[in-house]
Amino acid sequence: MSAAALGRQFPGQRAFITGGGSGLGLALATHLAAAGWTLGLLDREPSRLADARTQLLQHGAPGVHTWVADVTDEVAFGAAVTAFADAVGGLELMVNNAGVATAGSIASAPIADWRWALEINVIGVAIGCRAALPLMLRGAGGLVINIASAAAFAAGAEMASYNASKAAVVALTETLAAEHGDDGIRALVAMPGFFPTRLLDTMRGPAAALGFAQRMMQRSDYTAERVALEILAAAAAGRLHLVTPKAYARLWLFKRLAPAYFVRWMARQRARAAQRRGGGSTERT
Repeated sequence: MSAAALGRQFPGQRAFITGGGSGLGLALATHLAAAGWTLGLLDREPSRLADARTQLLQHGAPGVHTWVADVTDEVAFGAAVTAFADAVGGLELMVNNAGVATAGSIASAPIADWRWALEINVIGVAIGCRAALPLMLRGAGGLVINIASAAAFAAGAEMASYNASKAAVVALTETLAAEHGDDGIRALVAMPGFFPTRLLDTMRGPAAALGFAQRMMQRSDYTAERVALEILAAAAAGRLHLVTPKAYARLWLFKRLAPAYFVRWMARQRARAAQRRGGGSTERT
């Protein structure tokens, strides 16, 4: 089991997860709970946190500590991470999972949506990293997992602010690895494709973009539980990047090998999809 393998590498088995009340955050917490990890969860929804705590204790977590806060609140978020480490004696794993979705073109999307996406998806992750690093540095090291998206590299049109925010998470994670790799601190950035989650509950952007994202999620045969397992397995293997599922991993390789051609190819796919829709088809690429 990947969570158990990770636990052998970090015997303290203490993890803090943002957005831990549902979706991918809760799926990661559930796998860790079953492997005996003590958990700290941060979320904006008290009822979700309460339900998650009950569920995780039933799955075997020796302890579950919860905080209601926003990841953009540097004081409250930082205090929660420190309080968790103080309560359980340290921190080995920090998962920056909380995020939001936005859509709209560069020209049309409100700047308020840009600020919202960047503040939560990038600054929130940075605050989490900054809160965890001192605790890991004074311990025996640790691991930071940041959740980005395949949108970080497959930068489709009409998703400018979201694409940019997730690309920034990749760069932030790579920088963390460069700065602290010699300190016993590892980093992993996960870039999953579409899978069912609550991300769209608060999505900002045109109705057409929301509808497209909903259809892509519905068509996906991936689940948060499966993505969580792959993330923990990649973390246990010491990887820096994870792109999943395989179809997206192939796109990641394509982009790295031929970036300019990849951008042109993405534009052609979009044009073909638009042509099919114009002909009455509902098929999307």
